Amino acid sequence: MRGDPVVIVLNGGSSSGKSSLARSLQALLPDPWLAFSVDTLVDAMPSSCITFTPDGEVHLGPRFGELEEAWMAGVATMVRSGARVILDDVFLSGPASQERWRVPLTGLEVLWVGVRCDPEVAARREGERGDRPIGMARSQATVVHEGVVYDMEVDTSFMSADDCAQLIAKWMNRQTGETTHEPH
Repeated sequence: MRGDPVVIVLNGGSSSGKSSLARSLQALLPDPWLAFSVDTLVDAMPSSCITFTPDGEVHLGPRFGELEEAWMAGVATMVRSGARVILDDVFLSGPASQERWRVPLTGLEVLWVGVRCDPEVAARREGERGDRPIGMARSQATVVHEGVVYDMEVDTSFMSADDCAQLIAKWMNRQTGETTHEPH
């Protein structure tokens, strides 16, 4: 990364704390940042494009890829139009998932952040949430990081979203000289 990032990509398994981390970053970083989650894309999909097995495994329909590509291109267009964006994603295909983002984000300053969480902690959070198939968090906790290259990583197992956001902001400050503000 050479300059100020305009995109922060948070990759981690289900219930790893990515959405909470994105909200903490929005409160902490000095400029307005939009936050988009792959969950938004999944919720917008017709049931023919994505299904979940009882143990939490994800199955993608034949049209999912082209709709995902269109969504990614739309997000990249917003960034090119001046928005700063935090992306909350789950790289189920590891480096291939990362590459699908690299293509539309080509030429933009991107901070790639691995959001790690102990599988047992993620599974406990998943059970407390009650809005995900049981087993999804445990099955995704480590596999989404295999082969993915990050600028930095945080571990939400025992650190709060605010503390992880502080680490990311400090990393960005060292890279760019930017300052943060206290959340309100």
